[in-house]
Amino acid sequence: MPQIIVLPHPELCPEGAVIDDVQPGESICQALLDHDIEIEHACEMSCACTTCHVIVREGLESLNEADELEEDMLDKAWGLEPNSRLSCQAIVAAEDLVVELPRYTINLARENH
Repeated sequence: MPQIIVLPHPELCPEGAVIDDVQPGESICQALLDHDIEIEHACEMSCACTTCHVIVREGLESLNEADELEEDMLDKAWGLEPNSRLSCQAIVAAEDLVVELPRYTINLARENH
């Protein structure tokens, strides 16, 4: 089974984490949520926002390709990088991943806008 290494994030995962029991075919977002890493997912994982944006530091090539809708949504993400994905759309395959959670998201509801 592949593992996801989550780099430390000051609020969501201060110590970082290693998730050893990720099922291939599962989204990164669901794997994080299943292991009590409360990544934002304001649209309930329907690819309609960017709050679950992650940066895949290792293993990006093993994920499914981003479709046009995801690419369009990513253009709106804070801190976009070439290896950014929406974690709700990034499906784990057989390789290990190293994932960074951006410090900020664009979540107007959470930020009282």
